[in-house]
Amino acid sequence: MSHKVLVERYGEPAAMLRGLKQLREKGLTPRGMLFLALSPDGAIHLGIPENPDEITSIKVGEKLALVWPLEGRYFHFDAIHRLPGDFVLWNGDRRLKDPGSASQVATLVSSFLKGGSARNVLFGCTPHQSGSWLAETSRQVIPLHEQGYVEVVPVASGLFARRVMDHRLFYLPFALLATTGRPEGWGPVFESPLGNILLLERRVMHDRLVLSCERGLVEVDVAQVPRVFEKARAATNGSMAVVGRIDGGGFAVTSGKPEPWGLDEMRPALLVGGEGATLVDLGKALATRQPVATEG
Repeated sequence: MSHKVLVERYGEPAAMLRGLKQLREKGLTPRGMLFLALSPDGAIHLGIPENPDEITSIKVGEKLALVWPLEGRYFHFDAIHRLPGDFVLWNGDRRLKDPGSASQVATLVSSFLKGGSARNVLFGCTPHQSGSWLAETSRQVIPLHEQGYVEVVPVASGLFARRVMDHRLFYLPFALLATTGRPEGWGPVFESPLGNILLLERRVMHDRLVLSCERGLVEVDVAQVPRVFEKARAATNGSMAVVGRIDGGGFAVTSGKPEPWGLDEMRPALLVGGEGATLVDLGKALATRQPVATEG
């Protein structure tokens, strides 16, 4: 299905707050938030479905396959999460800090999520170097990527992250974060057998998380964290990565240029596989492909 993206522009956070209130009255939910980006002048750009009927029906995997419709320089969010203890986490373009309003925007979206009883919102795929930030009400914003931790993924008991130039998956318990108020004490919980981890799937599905590595894909079971173990793997050349999936359906597979620090020049995803698809099925499907082509 082809989804057209309408981009709403807000000059500053207060305007976005008013805009979100109006959009909520028209039925907007986190599911219908397709892209979120800042431009260098600090303006906020929110992508929503052009067709109002798609606001509540679009699937996360379909979001990840969308193409950002505007030309120019934009710094994109990948995901925003509400965490226990009034913490807000966001992943995205490392340059999001440059306009100076990213934390206000993330906090506004977090409040929007709370109003709809949602824990997170995921946005479309765009090329950039990964950054991750953690903030608590009335406390400073902490750039986790300055410690090397990026693409942070929450679960019920804590946070997973990959570390730049590293083959291990790291975990930080919420209990430790609540005690110290700072994201200190990350510990490795899994070692990739396929080289450095270049990209993490953006959310855990049914206690499974896919790690995209230099030499392939590894799916791990995180139900008993901090005990994490491999469930499946698929060899690839590192240019293809799993960024998400449709519940009960296929995988959203992005492509790009594998670098030791991550996946560069990331493209919009393609949906590969159908209902009941496994990582092994995905590996077989990808083996017949060259690096995944983009849509649009």
